[in-house]
Amino acid sequence: MVVFIVRRLIVSFFVLVVATFIMYSLTALSGDPFEDLYGIQNAADRERRMDARAELLMLDKSIPERYLSWLGGVLGYLLPFVGGTLGRNINGQEISTLLGQALSATLQLVLAATVLAIITGVTIGIVSALRQYSAFDYSITLVSFLFFSLPIFWVAILLKQYGAIKLNTWLADPAITPTWLVGLSLLSAFFWTAILGGRQWKRRLIVFGSVFAATAVLLYYLSFVRWFKTPSLGIPLMLMLAVGAAFAVTALTSGLGRRTVLYSALAAGGIGFVIYLVTLGVLDDPNWLLLLGLCAVTLALAGAAGWFLGGIDREQAVRAAVLTGVAISVLGFADHVLRAFPDYTRKVAGRPVATIGSNTPNFRGDFWQTFLDSATHIVLPSIALILISFATYTRYTRASMLEVMNQDYVRTARSKGLTERTVVMRHAFRNALIPVTTLMAIDFGAVLGGAVITETVFGWRGMGNLFITGLRPVPDPAPVMGFFIVVGAAVVIFNLIADIAYAFLDPRIRLS
Repeated sequence: MVVFIVRRLIVSFFVLVVATFIMYSLTALSGDPFEDLYGIQNAADRERRMDARAELLMLDKSIPERYLSWLGGVLGYLLPFVGGTLGRNINGQEISTLLGQALSATLQLVLAATVLAIITGVTIGIVSALRQYSAFDYSITLVSFLFFSLPIFWVAILLKQYGAIKLNTWLADPAITPTWLVGLSLLSAFFWTAILGGRQWKRRLIVFGSVFAATAVLLYYLSFVRWFKTPSLGIPLMLMLAVGAAFAVTALTSGLGRRTVLYSALAAGGIGFVIYLVTLGVLDDPNWLLLLGLCAVTLALAGAAGWFLGGIDREQAVRAAVLTGVAISVLGFADHVLRAFPDYTRKVAGRPVATIGSNTPNFRGDFWQTFLDSATHIVLPSIALILISFATYTRYTRASMLEVMNQDYVRTARSKGLTERTVVMRHAFRNALIPVTTLMAIDFGAVLGGAVITETVFGWRGMGNLFITGLRPVPDPAPVMGFFIVVGAAVVIFNLIADIAYAFLDPRIRLS
């Protein structure tokens, strides 16, 4: 494997050299570097600024000479104790500084969106494949093609109009009208009927009616108690969610028939709930180190509960208990965030959902309010990115799972008497991940280049913005090449990781 990695890195280096030379040449030839200076009325000042820019961009040299000078600076910057620079833009700013700021903003925007799109898309793709030609499968196919066809700029504008402007107006006096109550209840009923309704019409009608009634009652209750004005999960709901998380995790990991696993998950849920109660009045203004420490303690105690209660199913019990602990930690975090929402809303003049930028200028608040400020700025662009990526991952996963489920080794696994969960997760899903892994590698490499349209609509100064400003109003090779180095290196590295992952997913693949 070491030989394979070294060989790939050497080949990738030369590929990047050729690619960067082509990109540098195209950028240098893409326009007039003095176009923005021609309008200066003072001739002496115009000539002085033109001479300064010509010296900065090394216009007295040929393009290959300029490229070699830039490449030498980059190699010196990347190699320790050598010294070098990524160059300066036409305003004299260091590209390394601009690149660090842009990459940080882009990672905030696209990383969470990409991970959520992968998790939801792959999960729903698996379920869709296992329930082929069902109402759920047809519904997901329709939604996936719909999302895939939507122009991202149009989605972003709709989200700003209805997910921010209209929603902020509604939050000033949140009350669910009968029309919205019926509409949301119908939407929830259709969704859950597609998942749980099965193929029999009688069962579908029962599920539809039950979900419709439950959703209508819940929405009416939340509107009546003004929950949307002062939201929180509260102690009773946290207890119910802890028990529900234990049952859900057990059902997904081992099945409810494994009683020792279920008891371990319930014990983990109880531990997480007790820690939530103890820390309820303590975490008014914590920090990430304290929260991660509490999460680690919760997971350690949950794992210990699974170890002692697991018996012969100890491995599955520990896994279920730890996953339950993770769920309780996330729910506890969400409860504290919701409790901070009213104070945050008052500080931002009653407009909590932002439409532009990555944070509120000059905003000051405690830990939870600061987190809310970042979250409310990132939620809309993240949704826009998730909707598009979700469709891709769903379709790829569904097609890959359908192909794998018809293979001989899957039929052999069933004939050996293995449970359907084991057949699907250990045999089918592992091999179905191979084409999806390729898509993930390309996607992760590409997202570091920034979502140019999304960043433009939502006013994010990320990698996409850095690339655009390198081309307008005049061509500026340094920021464009800084953008290209990051994106190109990311694509190479993630493709290398994907090739290595193939060998772990399918033992028949040998990197040698």
